[in-house]
Amino acid sequence: MWFWANVTGSFLEEDHSFNLDEVSVPEIMQILTLILQIAILLVIVLLHVAYATYFERKIIGHMQVRMGPMLVGYHGLLQPIADGIKSFFKEDVVPAQADKPLFLFAPVICLVTMLTSLAVIPFAKGWVLADINIGLLFIFAMSSLASYGVILAGWASNSKYTFLGGMRSMAQVISYEIPLGLSLVGVMMLSGSLNLTAIVNSQGNSFSSMYLFPQIIGFFVFFLAMLAETNRVPFDLPEAETELVSGYITEYSGMRYALFFMAEYIGMMVMASIGTTCFLGGWNGPFEVPFFPPLWFILKVYGFIFFFIWIRATLPRYRYDQLMALGWKLLIPLALLNIFLTGLFKILVH
Repeated sequence: MWFWANVTGSFLEEDHSFNLDEVSVPEIMQILTLILQIAILLVIVLLHVAYATYFERKIIGHMQVRMGPMLVGYHGLLQPIADGIKSFFKEDVVPAQADKPLFLFAPVICLVTMLTSLAVIPFAKGWVLADINIGLLFIFAMSSLASYGVILAGWASNSKYTFLGGMRSMAQVISYEIPLGLSLVGVMMLSGSLNLTAIVNSQGNSFSSMYLFPQIIGFFVFFLAMLAETNRVPFDLPEAETELVSGYITEYSGMRYALFFMAEYIGMMVMASIGTTCFLGGWNGPFEVPFFPPLWFILKVYGFIFFFIWIRATLPRYRYDQLMALGWKLLIPLALLNIFLTGLFKILVH
C-alpha cells in the first residue's frame, strides 16, 4: 500500500497535460497522412466487399448455368449498391428477450477486428500502415477476437438456432486455429521472422523461390483451416441455412445483418492476403509494375477468393463430426509433420 500511495502521489504531482504547442509540424503532418491512408484503405476495402458479393453471385451463377444479377445496371453492376441501400433503410429489429447491449455490439466486434487486421498487411514494398515485427501474430490475435462477435451474437439473441450456431462457431474456431497457426510455423522457421514484409523479402523474386513448394504440406493445411476460420463452405456450420435457418445471425436484420457479411468478406480478404504473403511471394511477380506495385499481390489475392467461390459452388457441407475429425485427426498431425520436416531440412542445409 505504501508503494502504490507513493507512486500515485508522484504521478498526480507531475504535469501530464497535453500541450499542442509541443507537437511539431512534421508530426502533425505525419498523423494527418496516416489518417488519410486509413481512410483510403477503408474506402477501397468496403468497395471490394460490395463487389466481392457481386462477383460471387456471378461466378456461381455461370458455374450453375444461370445469369446471376442482371436487372440493376448493366449486367447487374449496380446490384451491390442497391443491396446496400436496402440494408441501410431496413428496420433494425431487436428481439424482446435478447441481451440488447451484447446483441448490438456483436457485429461491431466482427467488423472492427477484421478491419484492424488490414493495418499490418503489406500490399507492396512500403505499402503497409503498420510494419510491425509481430504482424503474423497480430493477425491471429484479431482473428481470434472476431470469433467472440459470432459467439456473442449467438448467445445474446436468446434463440435456440442462434445459440447452436454460436456453440458450433466456438468449437470450430478453437479446433481450426490450432492447425492454422501450426501451418505457418514452417514459414516462420524458413524466414526467421514474424514480420510480413520480411517474409515476402525472404522469398525473393523468382517463382521457384516461393514458400509454396517447400511448404506444400503447410499450404494444404493452411488452405483448409482458412476455409473453416472464415466459416465458408464446406465448413459453414455456424450458419448452416438448411439446418439452423441462418445460425448465429438468424435474429439480425437491416444493417447489422449486413455488418456480419462485410466482416466475412473482409476476413476472406485477410486470409487470402496471409496466404499470398506467406506462400506465394506477396507483391513479387514475373516483372515489376512501377505504376502500380500491388498488382501481383491483388491478382494472387483474387485467385484465392476465386477458389473460395469455386469451392462454395462445388462441395456440400460437412457433417459436424466430420468437421471435428478433419481438424483434430488430419490437419494437426499434418501441420506437426510439416514442422518436423522443415526443421530437418534446415539442419541438413546448414
